[in-house]
Amino acid sequence: MQSEGRRDFVKYSFFKVDPQWRQLSPGERAHSKKEFDEVVAEFSDRVTLASYSLTGTRADVDFMLWKICPTLEPISDLLAQLNHTELGKFLHQPHSYLAMTRRSPYVDTHQHEGQEGATATMHIIGRKYLFIYPFVKTHDWYQLPMEERQRMMSEHFTIGHRYPDVKISTAYSFGLDDQEFVLGFETDEPANFLDLVTELRESEARPYTLRDTPIFTCISKPLRACLDDLG
Repeated sequence: MQSEGRRDFVKYSFFKVDPQWRQLSPGERAHSKKEFDEVVAEFSDRVTLASYSLTGTRADVDFMLWKICPTLEPISDLLAQLNHTELGKFLHQPHSYLAMTRRSPYVDTHQHEGQEGATATMHIIGRKYLFIYPFVKTHDWYQLPMEERQRMMSEHFTIGHRYPDVKISTAYSFGLDDQEFVLGFETDEPANFLDLVTELRESEARPYTLRDTPIFTCISKPLRACLDDLG
């Protein structure tokens, strides 16, 4: 197998605050948010990170940290240190996904600038909205000839071209986590993502999807703003 160069670990951590945290005094809540924010800032030179609020979009999560790093240890160390913060005592992780980047096997005959899977690294674009979901294909998909899979994936690419403002980030979880992929879509216009997903539901490859839920609608915000949304 030809070397892909650098490949990154990708970690999506979703947090839910215990309602008891809101019973703390304003000073205690303010201190716990400041401490949490400072720990994350300490890792800024080791982990690429973006924060998102899910207040108002999901009932089971409040905010999410998207982390990218060429090695797994800094991600683990960051989350371990967050567990030792005062706010960390009141946080649960209802959902958490681990994956890695790699070059897509379906893009060699389908080249265009900025395409999904063109490199084995991932970049956070920083658009206002991020849509995340785990993804699992059926067993039958992997038994199809490569030519057949390529033909159906090329239809996906063609549909995606009609929504150029929706940037896809695909990470692979085979052997690392319960899902096979984690898909992320960044855009400034949620309606365009809704239309893209609607159109993909009619694609030929759709029957080979086993699972693509839960789906998370995330709003890009600085971490301190995400924490302020907690109360």
